[in-house]
Amino acid sequence: MKSTYARNVAAIASLAVLGTTAACTSFYEVPIETPIQAKLDVSAFRRVLVAGFISGGTDDVDANMETVRLLRSQLRTKTNLRVIEAEVLPLAELADEHSRKSSATGVEPLAPVSDLGAPAAAPATAPQDPAQPADAAAATIRSRKDLEQYERIFADAAFWKKLGEEYENPLIITGTIMFSPQQTARFETENRETYDQLGRRIVVPTRTYRERKGFVLEPKFIFIDGRTGATLYSETQRREVLYPTTQSTPALASYFELMDQLIPDFLGALSTQKIRGTRVLLR
Repeated sequence: MKSTYARNVAAIASLAVLGTTAACTSFYEVPIETPIQAKLDVSAFRRVLVAGFISGGTDDVDANMETVRLLRSQLRTKTNLRVIEAEVLPLAELADEHSRKSSATGVEPLAPVSDLGAPAAAPATAPQDPAQPADAAAATIRSRKDLEQYERIFADAAFWKKLGEEYENPLIITGTIMFSPQQTARFETENRETYDQLGRRIVVPTRTYRERKGFVLEPKFIFIDGRTGATLYSETQRREVLYPTTQSTPALASYFELMDQLIPDFLGALSTQKIRGTRVLLR
């Protein structure tokens, strides 16, 4: 009698184990993709011109040139638009010329563009100092406040329409790029593991004074209709990276590190992006 009872208990236990094992194997992961709709409808354009940016902050990186190169590379591989290979506009110089003429005449003139975007010669009253860098206007931009006097060029529809006519009315991408060094010094709280007198592990919050250095990247991307010169969409981003003061990181490496974080948002304005993930399902 006891033997039969024991066998029944063993059988029930075995079935329970098998059931548990079967239940565990019924879970499985399924890869999924979630589409994120584009912020801007670019179906009317076959070509895109990354014209140039008004840049400032630090002279360690030519943010205008580097941003144009990077965005063109991304647009070639991640969108269906044909990227126009053209000289990068010295947009800070053009905006400076535009601002000076506006102040002198009291009107918003068309900033001259010739020779694939090279700025017209400066007036006789303001000769170029040979000792100054080629992009002297950009060299004076150190803060967002310095940048404000140059931004009126983005509202000059005639300027952008004329530029668009030279390249068969593409979508024009331009804007501003501020890439600035940053230093911080503050107390930070971190958890440290230690052991008490009985050998038990405990976590103790500790406040530590730390100095860090790094960079801040603040781009403003402006999308312009090359057919009309009108602004279609604009967005401003901000990213920062900080390192221990003992770590030496080149400015250009920090720039690309921050741009890697921004590129998905930039591309999301032009085309539908897919976020990949997994979902656990029960069969």
